[in-house]
Amino acid sequence: MVGACAVLCTIFIHALAAGATVTFVRYEKQLGREGANSWIDIAIVALAMLIVLVAHLIEIALWAVLLILCREFPDFRTAYYHSAGNYTTLVSGDLIMTPSWKLLGPLEAANGMLMFGVSTAIIFAVIQRLIQARFVDLRR
Repeated sequence: MVGACAVLCTIFIHALAAGATVTFVRYEKQLGREGANSWIDIAIVALAMLIVLVAHLIEIALWAVLLILCREFPDFRTAYYHSAGNYTTLVSGDLIMTPSWKLLGPLEAANGMLMFGVSTAIIFAVIQRLIQARFVDLRR
């Protein structure tokens, strides 16, 4: 139940990041910058990537806070390090959780993989939209 709550929170955080990205790209279109030139398009993609990266870092922090609340780690730094390893499926194994909370690790890893997939889709959609905008300009 505890892990499911964390997963729902990360889904909400990522939905906010996706919404912010859509709003940002629409704003760039309104200003006429979408597809205008390569450097602006690169900046739009870079900002979209930054938005989803910040979402991931916040989600890792959320899992770290959960691990502290479960009394698995004494400080945020250690909990964040462990959480980042699980979330990215890197898991070095140098920090071991107690048996009662051990299943949070695989759940966090599955959550991280899902969120990275969503991030990839967001970035792909932004790039695809910019390419389409560029082709519309070429047809004129």
